[in-house]
Amino acid sequence: MSKKQPALSPALHETIIAPPPVDEQPKPKPGINTQAARTRASAETPKPAGALRVATVNVNGIRAAFRKGIESWIEAAQPDVIALQEVRASGDQLRELLPGWHIADDVCSQKGRAGVAVVSRLPLGETRTQIGDDDFDTSGRWLEVDLDVDGTPLTLVSVYAHSGEVDTPKQVEKYRMLEAMSERLAALPKEHERAVFMGDLNVCHEQIDIRNWRSNLKRAGFLPKERAYFDQFFGRPDERYQRLDGTDLGEGLGWIDLGRSAAGDQPGPYTWWSWRGQAFDNDAGWRIDYQATTPQMATAARHYFVDRPATYDQRFTDHSPVVVDYQL
Repeated sequence: MSKKQPALSPALHETIIAPPPVDEQPKPKPGINTQAARTRASAETPKPAGALRVATVNVNGIRAAFRKGIESWIEAAQPDVIALQEVRASGDQLRELLPGWHIADDVCSQKGRAGVAVVSRLPLGETRTQIGDDDFDTSGRWLEVDLDVDGTPLTLVSVYAHSGEVDTPKQVEKYRMLEAMSERLAALPKEHERAVFMGDLNVCHEQIDIRNWRSNLKRAGFLPKERAYFDQFFGRPDERYQRLDGTDLGEGLGWIDLGRSAAGDQPGPYTWWSWRGQAFDNDAGWRIDYQATTPQMATAARHYFVDRPATYDQRFTDHSPVVVDYQL
């Protein structure tokens, strides 16, 4: 386990579903994604009685995802709550596609861009979009939602971080958001003991989170300066963390990265593959989609899944849903 990961309850390791060791992976068949054989899909595992199944997925446009088959995945996986990123639709359009769900969304002020939402079988409580400077409130990238789960309060955050681009204003915006996230993630656990922040964070934290790490060291999504923020997000509260230039980021925030907790020191499980070339079939993936929790919420995690399709033509987005069962 990474030295940066806070100590976890033994119960988490005992109950969370992890991929088998690398040497047990079946040899991939042509055209079949290799990770499909080494991780379990949520539809294959019954949800524990009374558990809350929470999913997160970047849909690359919710209307396009419905045309490509997301509805079949929802029916098979049976999530109770879904955090959506890159919705690219109005609230009315989202509600037409998901009748019967309770929906909170934050639409980007630029039509057809970004947008985050939380859709739930359970009634939703208070929502918040405030993070950092005021302009983030209109960017459709951060949405906090409170729920009451049989008397237990829970806060869920759907996040769509900037993808960035080296030496451009896009990268400047990405660092602004990472800075704002750092401040909000420091305060959130003090306000809400049980919380999950999840979504497309557009950063691979460690070398084992990206297949071709050497060739991506100077590319947005795996820059050392970006990854330093994640050292702090998932760092120990009794240690201090620094930016690449040596300036202080502050103490670790103690959030638990459930994907890394599940997989241990093994590569992946990746959550994004480019549409281009043979990235999906060759498993040249990136783990940029997360479910991370407060320490108290981590002890409720029972199952962790990355619902990647078996073949390229079954994809409804270039991301795979990340699904966790929580026993509150």
